[in-house]
Amino acid sequence: MKIVIFHGTDGSPEGNWFPWLKTELTKLGHEVYVPKLPTPENQSVNSWCKATQEQVPFMFGKDTILVGHSLGAVWVCEVLSHSRPEPVKASFFVSGGLGDTGNEFFDSHNREFMDYSFDWQNVRKTAGHITMIRGDDDPYVSAIQAKELASKLGVKPILVQGGGHLNAEFGYTKFPYLLDLIKKEL
Repeated sequence: MKIVIFHGTDGSPEGNWFPWLKTELTKLGHEVYVPKLPTPENQSVNSWCKATQEQVPFMFGKDTILVGHSLGAVWVCEVLSHSRPEPVKASFFVSGGLGDTGNEFFDSHNREFMDYSFDWQNVRKTAGHITMIRGDDDPYVSAIQAKELASKLGVKPILVQGGGHLNAEFGYTKFPYLLDLIKKEL
């Protein structure tokens, strides 16, 4: 299986639980890619598209699992909104949401992605098994923003009590629960 993990705004492949998850999945014999997306400088739909194409050397299909954190979850929507010959195996949306956060730093960098018009029918059709996870007390992505994304995806989010943004700031340098959910799709 090929697994692609997308970070969010001001993130990197070395942040949060991404290196740990990559190591754990690689130990299980899977190919794991964590592309470095331009952020916050030069962050745009076009620059993220180019970076993804350059760093992920294959077409997403039935042997692919996509994982997106924060704006990376929205990026998974962009990736899936384009027609493809077959759906991916599964898509995991972690701490993602749609709309403004009320935080000027994030809103100014994320606006182009939030204003983008996704083909939601195609997203749902090509996402494979959809799982959405969020902290019940996320200070960056509100319950309203998460509900909007969940509604578009047609799922009910799994709530992690006291999880915050499910990132290193909240102690998530490892994420065994997410690994267990991914293993069910392998």
